[in-house]
Amino acid sequence: MKRKARREPTKKEESKSSNAPSRAKRVKVSKPEPEAEFFEEKRNMEDLWKETFPVGTEWDQFDLLYQFKWNFSNLEQAFEEGGKLYGKKVYLFGCSEPQLVSFKGENKVICVPAVVAVVVSPFPPSDKIGINSVQREAEEIVPMKQMKMDWVPYIPLENRESQVDRLKTQIFILSCTQRRAALKHLKIDRVKKYEYCLPYFYQPFKEDELEQSTEVQIIFPAESKPVFCEFDWEFDDLEEFTDKLIEAEELDADQKDAFKDFVKEKVREAKKANREAREARKKAIEEMSEETKAAYESIKFYKFYPVQTDDSPDVSNVKAPFINRYYGKAHEVL
Repeated sequence: MKRKARREPTKKEESKSSNAPSRAKRVKVSKPEPEAEFFEEKRNMEDLWKETFPVGTEWDQFDLLYQFKWNFSNLEQAFEEGGKLYGKKVYLFGCSEPQLVSFKGENKVICVPAVVAVVVSPFPPSDKIGINSVQREAEEIVPMKQMKMDWVPYIPLENRESQVDRLKTQIFILSCTQRRAALKHLKIDRVKKYEYCLPYFYQPFKEDELEQSTEVQIIFPAESKPVFCEFDWEFDDLEEFTDKLIEAEELDADQKDAFKDFVKEKVREAKKANREAREARKKAIEEMSEETKAAYESIKFYKFYPVQTDDSPDVSNVKAPFINRYYGKAHEVL
């Protein structure tokens, strides 16, 4: 069978073919790579100050206390080698102080947080809390657990996955398990007690302020209105003191004798309390072991304030060594 010869295309056909539109190639458009997000690495003990309960702070002030990004890197560095707290057993509690400070060109009163570090071994500084205020007639010293507070171990971030009992922690913080959301179920007096709380500490080698005091707080229940005053049995003459109150119309003249008897009874109670406190302190020292004596004599208090950053006010001018009436002043302010 004879094969047909292949016909060559004519010039016209070649021209037509060359002018035909060619199918455009699909260009693959690459999606822009998303920018990598960088998160600032957290410091190992960055949340230490926040985990420490700010004892005595009013509940409605908590949000204001944390409104700034406070930096307590000075506290964290104190636990590093060469720091003041390195290798020591430390108990920490928080507090807050209303202070007038400048921030971004504006002066305002804000809640400044502070952390107190108590270096003592081999026991906690105290398992009690003092409850006191101007409005309360007498102070209360109660177990911490009565106010849902206790010393608990602090675990740095890098050790959070470990079992607590396997860690030989040397850092203990004062913690409170009372939830703010549950406050509405409590009586007002119970809620207020938290605001009057002060970490309690008893130093047997130092005479208490109350032992030295010669003043008594007087709240005399007069018929017209209560009489509030302070009487110093060492410097005040009771007869003259009472007459001045009558002249100032603070006390009715017909209640003069009743008032004087009331003050005398309060003075007797105060003197008795001072005497018993001195005797108790003396007995405590006599019964104390040498190890305990050494611990009390070497105890140190350090008070830490936040360091200055762009995100928080400068508090360098408002730092104060005073802690509270039980602890007195810090040995060092940082």
